[in-house]
Formats: sequence, structure tokens, C-alpha cells
Amino acid sequence: MLNVFVFDSLLLLCCGYALWRGGAPERIGGIIFLLATALTVVAASGPASRFASVEMGIFIVDVATLVALIVLALRAERHWPLWVAGLQIVGTAGHAVKLVDPTVIPRAYAFALAFWSYPMLLILVLGTWRHQQRLAKFGADRSWSSSWGRSGRQRGGGPTG
Repeated sequence: MLNVFVFDSLLLLCCGYALWRGGAPERIGGIIFLLATALTVVAASGPASRFASVEMGIFIVDVATLVALIVLALRAERHWPLWVAGLQIVGTAGHAVKLVDPTVIPRAYAFALAFWSYPMLLILVLGTWRHQQRLAKFGADRSWSSSWGRSGRQRGGGPTG
């Protein structure tokens, strides 16, 4: 139970910081993390069979979170969403491991899903801090990429951080 308290406290602190001091991408990232956590709690199976087989409800939440983070990474004028999307891919791949090998120990499966949440929160905090640094240095920090045309081809420029 202590690990749940520690994670929930970190989640609230990190997402609260992003919502308070972040630009639009950081605030959206914080909201994605908060919603994903709440939906994971709702989607989790009962404790008796927890992680004994593929957690389909959590798998669906993880895929939806991955899609949201990829969209954020493609639209934001930041590097940090690329990193969290990559970590979400790794975490979501834990479901594939359990599908391929159902004998994976439930605790190892749960660890594979949960571990990546901690560095993702750290990256959100770093992204928010970098946003504040750019605001202090330049007075502004563009949130969204304008370098993509309607055809999806890049016209030039790139993320700033």
C-alpha cells in the first residue's frame, strides 16, 4: 500500500507542477497522466486475479494513453513528449509479453507495466522546468509546432525543447 501512496503523491506533485507552471503541452501531459491513472484504477480487475492473465482493461487504457501521447508528441514544440511516448510504448509492450508467455510471473508483469510511470513523471517535471527556463530567457515559448502542412510533410523548423 505504501507504493501506491508514494506513486499517487508523486503523480499529484508532478502533474500539479505541470498544470501550475507548464505551457499547454505540459498541462495536457499532466492531464493525460492523471486521467490514465484514474482510468487504470477503474479498469483494474479484482485483487484475486490481478495480473495472473493479461489485464485487458489496463491494456486498453495503456493503448489510449499511448495514442494521446503520440498525438501530443507530434503536435507539441517540445522534445519531452517524444520521450514519454517512447516509455509508454515500452510499458505497453509488457502486455504483449504476457500474451506471448502467459507463465510470466504476475508480479513481474505488474512491475513491467508500472515501472515506466516514474521516469515519465520525472520527464514531465523536467519539461515543465525547461519551459520555465525558456520563458525566463526569451519571454515566450511556442507550444505548438507550425511546421507541419496539411499533407503531413514538414516544411522546416523543429522542436525547441
